[in-house]
Amino acid sequence: MSLRIFNTLSRAVSEFSPAEPGHVRLYVCGMTVYDLCHLGHARSMIAFDVVQRWLKASGYQVTYVRNVTDIDDKIIKRALENGETIRSLTDRMIDALHQDADALGIERPQHEPRATDYVPQMLRMIGTLEAKGLAYQAGNGDVNFSVRKFPGYGKLSGKSLYELHAGERVAVETDKQDPLDFVLWKSAKPTEPEDVKWASPFGAGRPGWHIECSAMACELLGETFDIHGGGADLQFPHHENEIAQSEGANGLPLARFWMHNGFINVDNEKMSKSLGNFFTIRDVLKEFDAETVRFFIVRSHYRSSLNYSDVHLSDAKGALKRLYTALQAVPPANVTVDWAEPLAARFKAAMDEDFGTPEAVAVLFELASEVNRSGSPERSGLLKALGALLGLLQTDPTTYLQAGAGLDEAAIQQHIQARADAKKAKNFAEADRIRNDLLAQGIVLKDAATGTTWESVQ
Repeated sequence: MSLRIFNTLSRAVSEFSPAEPGHVRLYVCGMTVYDLCHLGHARSMIAFDVVQRWLKASGYQVTYVRNVTDIDDKIIKRALENGETIRSLTDRMIDALHQDADALGIERPQHEPRATDYVPQMLRMIGTLEAKGLAYQAGNGDVNFSVRKFPGYGKLSGKSLYELHAGERVAVETDKQDPLDFVLWKSAKPTEPEDVKWASPFGAGRPGWHIECSAMACELLGETFDIHGGGADLQFPHHENEIAQSEGANGLPLARFWMHNGFINVDNEKMSKSLGNFFTIRDVLKEFDAETVRFFIVRSHYRSSLNYSDVHLSDAKGALKRLYTALQAVPPANVTVDWAEPLAARFKAAMDEDFGTPEAVAVLFELASEVNRSGSPERSGLLKALGALLGLLQTDPTTYLQAGAGLDEAAIQQHIQARADAKKAKNFAEADRIRNDLLAQGIVLKDAATGTTWESVQ
C-alpha cells in the first residue's frame, strides 16, 4: 500500500509521491516568536514531526523547513513594552521554543529560517509582482497585492470573492484599491524603532506577514515543492495569500499537497493567545511529563479537533503507563521491523492512510497485550520499535514509571523492606499502613512472585 494524504487543495485523500523520486520537500509554517509557545503550537509541531518521521521510515529523504516569523506587529509591540530590541526578544523566544520542542521529543527541521534573513528575497518577489501588475504602492506607502487580478484566489479555502474579507492581521486601510487586497510591504512609521526598518525600492519599511513564507519556501525548496503544512487557522488568509503571491510571481503551483492540522480546543473554543484561553507548553509540563503530552496529541488524528483538559491528559498518562509496564515486564530485544508481520503491516497501513495515528496507537496496545501474554522479548522489541516511529516509548521503562516519586529510591526500598518484615510477622495492619503511606506520597507498590516493585502515580 502506498502513502495517501488528504490534500486540502483537492479536498480529497490522494496517493502521494514526491516530484523528485525518493526526496520529499516539506515546508511547515512555524511560530511568531513574541511569547512562549502554547499547547496549540505543540499540536502542530508534533503533527508534522510525526509526518517527517514516517516519511523517513518509508525510505524517503526529507528536506524539512519550518520557518520563524521574527518581525511582526505583535513582536514590535512586545519589544517596546519590554524596553528591549527586537533581536533580543526574538532570540529569547526562539531559545524557549527549542527548549519546549526538545522536551516534547520533536526533531528539529533541517532548516529553520528567520524572516529577517530573507528580506532581499521578499523584495525581489514583490518587485516581480509589481512588474506583472499584481501589486501596487498605495498612497500611504504600503505595497499591496491586488487580489481580484489573480484568477485563482480562493481555491484553497473554497471561498468566493464575495465571501472573503481582507487577509490582514490589522484593520483595512483606506488606501487600498480593494478591501480584499493584502499588504506585501509595510511602509515605515515614524514612531517605529529603527531596527524594524529596511531600505527598499518602495521606501523604508518591513515585509508583510504573508510574503515571508513565499520567499523562504521558494528559496529553500524551489518554486514548487511537495507538501506545505500548518494549522487549520492558516488555511485562510495566510496560505491562500501565499498561493496568490507565489503563483502570481512564478507562474507555477506553490505546493502539490497542502496539509492542515486541527485545533486544540478549550471548552469547545480554539486555544489561542488572542482568546486568552491558552496553556503554555511550560505550564502543562509542570503538571504532566512531556511524553504524556506527546501521547495525548499523537493518539488523535492530526486533522481532528482535540479537547484539552487535565482529565484527558491523566487518561493519556494512564494509557501510556500500560505500554511502559509491558516493556518493563519483558525487556525488549533489538529488532528490525518486518513489515510483512501482521501487526507491523497494520501499523504501516494505518500510517500510510493519511498518517492514521489513532489506528497505529491501537496496534501498540495490541502488541502490549501480546507481550504480557507471551513474555516474548521480540514482541516487546517490536512494540518499542513501532513506538519510536511516533516518538514514543524510548525512555527506560523503570525510569519512566518511577518518575515523579515523592521519595528517593533508597527511602522507598526501606519502606518496602519494612512492609515485607511486617507481613512476615503477620502484622498485616502495619503492612497496609506502609502501603497506604507510600500511596499518599505518589508511590504504588506492585507485588509479584519475583518480589515487590513500585511505580509513581504522578
